[in-house]
Amino acid sequence: MTERTGYLARQALRYAISLFIIVTLIFLIPRMMPGDPFISLLGEEVYYRSPDLVEQLKTQYGLDQPLSEQYLSYLHNLMQGNLGYSFHYSQPVWDVISYKMKWTIVLLIPSVILGAILGIVMGSLAGWQRGSGMDAWITSLFLFIYSMPHYWLAMLFVLIFAFYLGLFPLSGITAGGLEGVQKLRDVLWHMALPVFVLTLFGATYNFFIMRSSVVQVSGEGFVLTARAKGLAEREILFRHVLRNALLPLVTVIALDFGFMVSGALLVEIVFSWGGMGTLVYDAVLARDYPLLHGSFLVIACCVLAANFLADVLYAVLDPRIRGGNAA
Repeated sequence: MTERTGYLARQALRYAISLFIIVTLIFLIPRMMPGDPFISLLGEEVYYRSPDLVEQLKTQYGLDQPLSEQYLSYLHNLMQGNLGYSFHYSQPVWDVISYKMKWTIVLLIPSVILGAILGIVMGSLAGWQRGSGMDAWITSLFLFIYSMPHYWLAMLFVLIFAFYLGLFPLSGITAGGLEGVQKLRDVLWHMALPVFVLTLFGATYNFFIMRSSVVQVSGEGFVLTARAKGLAEREILFRHVLRNALLPLVTVIALDFGFMVSGALLVEIVFSWGGMGTLVYDAVLARDYPLLHGSFLVIACCVLAANFLADVLYAVLDPRIRGGNAA
């Protein structure tokens, strides 16, 4: 077994154990919430008038069985690729998630890309001119944004740009009744504010990583050599410093996608964007166990996959990582 194969095998085992623990927690936590899924679905009046109906539904969906049997049945269905049937939507869970997930990805892809570009550019400039007035202002601004909760900034943007100024719609994906290019323009108009909020938060983390990396690389000997050769500061930064400073950011960008899947949930709720955020919100209110299991599992898999990809990329870019793990 080669060094790289052994490293990947160890990482895969680690993430497999993590996934099993997460799957178990995903099963247990929704069932610890107060409330009954079928009372939430039918209403309390129906429960008091026809309590037998609720019991029949519990029997039909296996919720009358002991928790251990429900857990084994849940694992068995999961290994067969069956996420179950949503109580609330009356559809297979995977069908509901696949429809909602595409709208979350529509927000995430431009947010991750724009956040990476903005963080790299601003972090490079701030790190290269460390201690200057520009560095102080940019760092303070990004620190201020980084300290805000996602949902608070989203609410602020809705209040200012949508409610008071009326520049953007208050909520939703599209106004409806549109086709072709008009529908595309309307969707882009609706997604502008949530993408901007997610871009800012992605950029802040990338900014601090990039700034620290540029500051560290700027003290290396090859930078002094480049200056001694008379190269322009801009050429040194973009041709020599960035090439070495980007190494840690490559893995951070991979992690961004995973963490922004979960971080986008509250932003989606604020903007009433019909993605995974509103889906999880509706599932919690309805106590829809299968939908909660499936939604949290997809989000967890995205985060784990992003972490695994980051580990692989870092090991490929820096062979010392494989050696350190092997030791």
